[in-house]
Amino acid sequence: MLTEADLPEENDALRALVLDQSRMLAEAHASKDAEVAELAVAKCEADAEIERLQAIIDAFMRHRFGARSEQLDPDQLQLGVEDVETALGQARAVRDAVSQLARADKPRKTNRGSLPAHLERIEQVIDVEDKACPCCGGALHVIGEDVAERLDVVPTTFRVLVTQRPRYGCRACESTVVQAPAPARIVEGGIPTEALIAQVLVAKYADHLPLYRQAQIYARQDIKLDRSTLADWVGRAAWYLRPLRDRTLEELRRSERLFADETTAPVLDPGRGRTKTGQLWAYARDDRSWGGNDPPMVAYVYAPDRKAERPGTHLGDFAGILQVDGYGGYTALAKRRQQVFLAFCWSHVRRKFYELADNSPVATEILRRIAMLYAIEDEVRGSPAEQRRAAREERSRVIVEDLKPYLEARLRQVSAKSKLAEAIRYALGRWNGLTHFLDDGRIELDTNTVERSIRPIALNRKNALFAGSDEGGDNWAVIATLIENCKLSGINPHDWLTRTLVALANSHPAKRLAELMPWIAVP
Repeated sequence: MLTEADLPEENDALRALVLDQSRMLAEAHASKDAEVAELAVAKCEADAEIERLQAIIDAFMRHRFGARSEQLDPDQLQLGVEDVETALGQARAVRDAVSQLARADKPRKTNRGSLPAHLERIEQVIDVEDKACPCCGGALHVIGEDVAERLDVVPTTFRVLVTQRPRYGCRACESTVVQAPAPARIVEGGIPTEALIAQVLVAKYADHLPLYRQAQIYARQDIKLDRSTLADWVGRAAWYLRPLRDRTLEELRRSERLFADETTAPVLDPGRGRTKTGQLWAYARDDRSWGGNDPPMVAYVYAPDRKAERPGTHLGDFAGILQVDGYGGYTALAKRRQQVFLAFCWSHVRRKFYELADNSPVATEILRRIAMLYAIEDEVRGSPAEQRRAAREERSRVIVEDLKPYLEARLRQVSAKSKLAEAIRYALGRWNGLTHFLDDGRIELDTNTVERSIRPIALNRKNALFAGSDEGGDNWAVIATLIENCKLSGINPHDWLTRTLVALANSHPAKRLAELMPWIAVP
């Protein structure tokens, strides 16, 4: 800043100085304007990139959840979405950096959501070094503070639990030795705690990490554990946990309505030097869509084949409504047992016509009518069963009753060998089971409930490739059953498994197994 002493006495010199200062100020303004213009261009480019990436994500979501939901495999979709969202985060970082440069005096306000209250808080204070006023030198006092919370992580930390059991002797009775009994363990004489075994189970069956990858992760902390050692722990845990899976299946057999589905489970067949195709069957119950009181649950059962008698063996004396896809084994079961009534899946019907929709106006029209049924279901989901039934009677029945003659008429007009005829016959051949939902508000329109429960099995299959034996397939079914029930009940599977393994190692009474079930542990 110029002071009075800096001003020259001569008018010409004064004029030159003013002009020089004006020129410097103009240059500074021009530089600032250029910088602001560059920042504006950079921000526009970042905004355009964010808009482009968001459009890609929206397109993915339409493929997954919209009317064309069958087009992409859900698992591959998630991988694609993750990559695009990562790029989106990078674009946002560029935009935020540009915005901060453009508005350095206005810190950006964000709302990232509150972090869970149960997490440990480590406080750090970032304070000024000098507590003296920069103007007058007086003492500063606190008038407020800004508090920000960030989510931090401590990588998996191993520790060693050292168990000491002092022995006591009596000076008067030299032969007497007193010592507390050793605590029971899942792996007697082994090194893992029940919490570590639970971690291995959750990583393998919930997070889809094969055992050899877990061994590699542990090795990074100098914990040398062979994959075979981890496998031994899993097998021992499965032996203890199997009664709980069987108890879950017994509970499901007493239900009035179940979903059923099955998926392949490749199993190593050493005698032939390749894998054979086993099956994991899923039986599920979820009455939350109509306000039922029974807790949701699922049970998986492994079988070495897909024979028609398998569902009957698994379900025992089940009597009620079984909602399924078009597999003939369920139809055979219903014919053998008059107390089992089949409800079929509209999603499977829709899928067959969807494959033909691009080249068939008939298929497109059928999809439109099925979409009307789903729109009604979206409105009544969560309502009491009787209210759902009434809405279906009023609005859905006319759609279904008009659809059947439309299908019959189109079937007479197309080639009997065409894919369209095959799709129509699939629907008409299961028409009674497809229309049961009109008369019972507890029945869903599709089997998506059990298909959601099958999805984790498919993810684990992609990562683990195959089970090592039929026994390994059964272990897979046992542990996956309990972990999936923890997820359905909204509880932490690691915490539940740890507590349950400790209780089982300590000989929890078999007649009190119900106390250990995941849905009992719901807070």
